[in-house]
Amino acid sequence: MLNFLTKPILDFLMFLLKIVPGHDLGIVIVLLTIVVRIVLFPLSRQSIKAQSKMASHKDQIKEIQTKYKTKEEQSRELMKFYKEKKINPFSGCLPLIVQLVILIALYQVFIGILNSQDSSINYIFLGFLDLSKKNVVLAVLAGISQIFASILAMKRTASIPQPGASEKSATMQKTLNRQMSYILPVFTVFIALKLPAGLALYWVISTTLGVIQDYYLYKKFATQKP
Repeated sequence: MLNFLTKPILDFLMFLLKIVPGHDLGIVIVLLTIVVRIVLFPLSRQSIKAQSKMASHKDQIKEIQTKYKTKEEQSRELMKFYKEKKINPFSGCLPLIVQLVILIALYQVFIGILNSQDSSINYIFLGFLDLSKKNVVLAVLAGISQIFASILAMKRTASIPQPGASEKSATMQKTLNRQMSYILPVFTVFIALKLPAGLALYWVISTTLGVIQDYYLYKKFATQKP
């Protein structure tokens, strides 16, 4: 289904395996994760920039929501406001979709590599961690990294007004987001415990790099005046 992505990813992974000392699959996964994050950086930057802009104009957005009572009126006036301020309120959707598609493609590639038991590949990361088997430590680390990602995401979106949302529904949404910030890390550990350690390693490295990247971008755009 995703051959247009899985084939180039697999080809690049095999190329890295040939040039990496010891044909260490773990090092290749780390390098591949960094490359994916670099490729997705422009989309993440655009998304966080738009969110920061919306947060910096929250008072004006709330004024529009107060002045216009119906959702249709609010949506129309908000779209005018976003256009005037050059804000794309939907820019956060594209990075999520792209990341999900890439994640599925990477999962297919990694599962194929990890289950193939190719004799030319070194599955023992740094000489002690077998990436073809499950690993509790990496699963827990994946959950911990997800905690920081959830906290950062919740902090970033907390100050963004929700178009058409009443005060009650906005409060309920914040409560739901808070609950998800606790549930998602537990779910991450549960899933990672059932996967080969190679996938858990990718999860840890990718989420950690994502937290560092988003924190940097969040701080950068949060300090800019509207």
